[in-house]
Amino acid sequence: MSRRPDHDDADADALSALADAPPPSTSGSRKAHSQQLRTNTGTNFRRHPKHRKHSLDEASITAAMDGGFPNISDDDDDGHDFYPYATTDDADNQNHFFHGDHDNNNSNNNNNNEFSSDENHPLAEFSAGGGGSGYFKAPSRSAVHPGRPTALELRPHPLRETQVGRFIRTIACTETQLWAGLESGVRFWNFSDSFEPGLGIGGRARRGDEDAAPFYESVNTPPTMCLMIDCGSKLVWSGHKDGKVRSWRMDQEPKDDDTPFKEGLSFQAYHRGPVLSIVTSSYGDIWTGSENGLIKVWPWDSIEKSLSLSPEERHMAALLVERSSIDLKSQATVNGVCSISSSDVKFLLCDKVKSKIWAAGSLSFSLWDARTRELLKVYNVDGQIENRVDVCSDKDQPLEEESSVKAGSRSKKEKQQGGFFQRSRNALIGAADAVRRVATKGTGAFAAEDAKKTEALLLAYDGMIWTGCSNGVLVKWDANGNRLHDFHHHHCAVLCFCTYGPRIWVGYVSGMVQVIDLEGNLIAGWIAHNGPVIKMVVGNGSVFSLATHGGIRGWYISSPGPLDNILRPELSKREHMYNTIETVKIMVGTWNVGQGKPCNAALISWIGSQASDIDILVVGLQEVEMGAGFLAMSAAKETIGVEGSTNGQWWQDAIGKAAGEGSSFERVGSRQLAGLLIAIWVRKSLRTHVGDLDVGAVACGLGRTFGNKGGVGLRLRVYDRIMCFVNCHLAAHLEAVNRRNADFNHIYRNITFGRSINNASASVSSTAQMLRPANSVAINPDDGKPDLAEADMVTFCGDFNYRLFGITYDEARDFVSQRSFDWLRQKDQLRAEMKAGRVFQGMREALIRFPPTYKFERGKAGLGGYDSGEKKRIPAWCDRVLYRDNRSSPSSECSLACPVVSSVWQYEACMDVTESDHKPVRCKFKVQIAHVDRSVRRQEFGKIFMSNEKIRSIREELQCVPEISLSTDKIVLQNQETRCLTITNRSNKDDAIFQILCEGLCAINDGEESEHQHRGSFGFPRWIEVVPAVGIIKPGNAAEISIRHDDTHTSDDEGAQQCWNPEETRNRLAILSVVIRGSKSTATRSHQCHVHNQYSPKNTLHHEPSTKGHGSKKYQSSSHNRSSAKHCDKFDDRHRSRHEH
Repeated sequence: MSRRPDHDDADADALSALADAPPPSTSGSRKAHSQQLRTNTGTNFRRHPKHRKHSLDEASITAAMDGGFPNISDDDDDGHDFYPYATTDDADNQNHFFHGDHDNNNSNNNNNNEFSSDENHPLAEFSAGGGGSGYFKAPSRSAVHPGRPTALELRPHPLRETQVGRFIRTIACTETQLWAGLESGVRFWNFSDSFEPGLGIGGRARRGDEDAAPFYESVNTPPTMCLMIDCGSKLVWSGHKDGKVRSWRMDQEPKDDDTPFKEGLSFQAYHRGPVLSIVTSSYGDIWTGSENGLIKVWPWDSIEKSLSLSPEERHMAALLVERSSIDLKSQATVNGVCSISSSDVKFLLCDKVKSKIWAAGSLSFSLWDARTRELLKVYNVDGQIENRVDVCSDKDQPLEEESSVKAGSRSKKEKQQGGFFQRSRNALIGAADAVRRVATKGTGAFAAEDAKKTEALLLAYDGMIWTGCSNGVLVKWDANGNRLHDFHHHHCAVLCFCTYGPRIWVGYVSGMVQVIDLEGNLIAGWIAHNGPVIKMVVGNGSVFSLATHGGIRGWYISSPGPLDNILRPELSKREHMYNTIETVKIMVGTWNVGQGKPCNAALISWIGSQASDIDILVVGLQEVEMGAGFLAMSAAKETIGVEGSTNGQWWQDAIGKAAGEGSSFERVGSRQLAGLLIAIWVRKSLRTHVGDLDVGAVACGLGRTFGNKGGVGLRLRVYDRIMCFVNCHLAAHLEAVNRRNADFNHIYRNITFGRSINNASASVSSTAQMLRPANSVAINPDDGKPDLAEADMVTFCGDFNYRLFGITYDEARDFVSQRSFDWLRQKDQLRAEMKAGRVFQGMREALIRFPPTYKFERGKAGLGGYDSGEKKRIPAWCDRVLYRDNRSSPSSECSLACPVVSSVWQYEACMDVTESDHKPVRCKFKVQIAHVDRSVRRQEFGKIFMSNEKIRSIREELQCVPEISLSTDKIVLQNQETRCLTITNRSNKDDAIFQILCEGLCAINDGEESEHQHRGSFGFPRWIEVVPAVGIIKPGNAAEISIRHDDTHTSDDEGAQQCWNPEETRNRLAILSVVIRGSKSTATRSHQCHVHNQYSPKNTLHHEPSTKGHGSKKYQSSSHNRSSAKHCDKFDDRHRSRHEH
């Protein structure tokens, strides 16, 4: 058998081929070790006696046990460094240690009891200094988060593994329902059920939704990309990955058998791409955006007719809508040159103030007239007008294929060729762009370009447009696309906006939510989720936020405020009602395997024999593979995201087999960095409560580049608490204490956790994957705060390489032979460094009562196997397991304020395993975990919210609707006239927020009104322009609304059907509803104004449709009759939901 190189020099041998200089001389190393040089931790030592006999055979050990121990005790102050979990004193522990059969040739099972206790009598522990402050302090926890408003958890954070194929991508809101778009369909919650209990494990809900409020789900569909609320038609429209638009009725009647509800009208919007964005214009038309800059308009008249058809006529209804579509990119293309960008249309926004549509890609915008559908302006994210010369060939025009489907003018072969060339072109462009960005990542123009990308778009109630960028910048624009101001309140990417009155809510990739005013001033901010906030919507008096992991929380619209100050302590008082404590047993094993592969019996001795009473198994290995070639290849793979090796897989399979993988345990995930490997298994009965696995790695070898030294880690949630496990291999050599300390510090501060491509359990929504730009700032919201600092429990295991100092080889072997470990512990470098607060700050280790685990001769059993070669390595406890939980003191008990409390009840080495020069070590933890029953807490939240008198009083104050008056309730328009409607806010203290809708349309024939109809989302008829249709009126002020008659574009383009024939349109009536609410009120009040259009022959002079874009127009007011307005003072859910944008 070939002999393995010395442990301390293995790195030099492995890396010598990678360095320009020759490998360092080993003679100096030998001299250093023979003389026991010590530079940092102690300097006193005695030289080896020249003719000392080194005997550790069975007879000498037995004699030593019978003869007692030297009179050696711990330092007087050592007691302050221990957590007295074991009440026995040192003498008692020593006697317990030597109880039983001590034959070294026996199975390790005989020795196990020597170093372990039962789970109800934990072992004494040594505590490191320096853990009470800074990054090493345990995170603060409480029953109710003290640093943010108290939220309604409509859907608690589900484990990622439960959401594969079912991630929520987006949400939309009415005043009575919250709708969610999933990768598998849509679902909705009724707010009347918000405080109802969840269905629990085994109920109707699938995994991940056990604690969510009751909801209703649709039949399966392709992934939902976007949602839009149409309160006028009582429909929810969804855009999907298959290019279809589907409609869903709001007034679903859920069945007792939980049968999924079905879609209504659906039509194919795009044949070659997804529907990325959807919006309703001020005139009720539906606009959709897709890839390659494609924008289509679906006139309301065709949609209305299709909705009126029976279910049996579904195909005809879809065909009717599809044939009415207007392709705006085609209209903007002249002689093959397109005026708009070919980038994906990520956002569509209806500016209801000016009746315009904003279409946004990542780096450019196009501005459209919502009424005429004409292109007004194209400009980039800097506000500079772009004169684009994009050439749109046939391959770029999916419209060509779609129109040919209708006309049947192209052969099947031609279409297949077109599809092939289009896909090939897209693939080549995408690959070239990826190569370009990787080559220039983080530098130059491309990094600056990425930082400017538009990630969110919003219309505020004052008519200003806001965009959020990937560098955290908020940009304020006017309605004409002029960039006004920039604001920067957070360093992470902006992902979403929503607005309610004079406030704008901003969601960030860090999980932060901020509230700003209309001038851009920061009002408040807090961490809303422990993941990116990807969508926010307003409804039922709350702002609902969706995190990328699928959790949904509702924040009261006035938060933060007095209501939160009442809710928080009241909910905290009821902690006993929703606090649940669970006990989990965890075993952590570590072994430096020295590039070997053990027999199954060794793995059974180390792992298999102890796995029957544990719930979670974590194994850390070092030196799975070494060698210069392997290390270089591993480093190269890491740069492109490739992990693992054949040997690493072999080890995982072998350990899994020994532990009972498949029958008792399930492998959750792993991470390998060169020779370092960490893997985790969870008992199947616990799997429901464990997930969200993330992995991380930090290299410490050769300039912090190679993985011969470093750390690999796993992070996962156990009963909703964060646990981190890190496997380390630190710098070798006796004198390299400072390097070891530096390695730990480098690993602790720099390890970051993310999803691994190798772990199937780490699957994630494609939406979430698209959220982080390549150069985005770290997601952790606290500047520079390590990921480990936020964990409830952190465990470090591995070959830390700390040695014994101030002791000779002979003395060490003598003390080991006498099992005098108390004295040896005083010579432990790690203990001295921890006590001084220089490493593993604030962490704890069970009292070591097993022999040093390094260095042994391979294949030689018993304690006589310690190194007897030329170097005579001094035995040392290189292989260790340390941890930190939530406790700030030994007396802390498990509670929601201290949710993870751990103790060690077994800490031992497997001395009978001889396949490496290190012995494997295992440590068993008994972990108590306090977690919240989210369903019960939501019920208690509801009881407080509905019954507390102070909260009720605050809510009533926020229901105030300012008094307003209209200058008239009847306006007559003809011959392109413009009239002015004045809205006056009669309140002296409250802002009045108004929105003008069209509640009904009818024709007047012979003095009789026809049946009232309305357009989508209460849109205006195309013969009327209302500007502004949304706004804020300060106390005592008035707003003038321009209402203009214009018949020049009343006939829909591309052959779309009209609502009425020419005879019916001679006298028309539009019923406008002015909906008023306060800046913080959820109640509304509506006032009506009737607009009559009387037929005049002069109108026929203006019926030529325009084909060219036009600029903004000035509206001139004319005289109008003033009378008292007709008031409709009613609190109608339908009205209250119309202010949704």
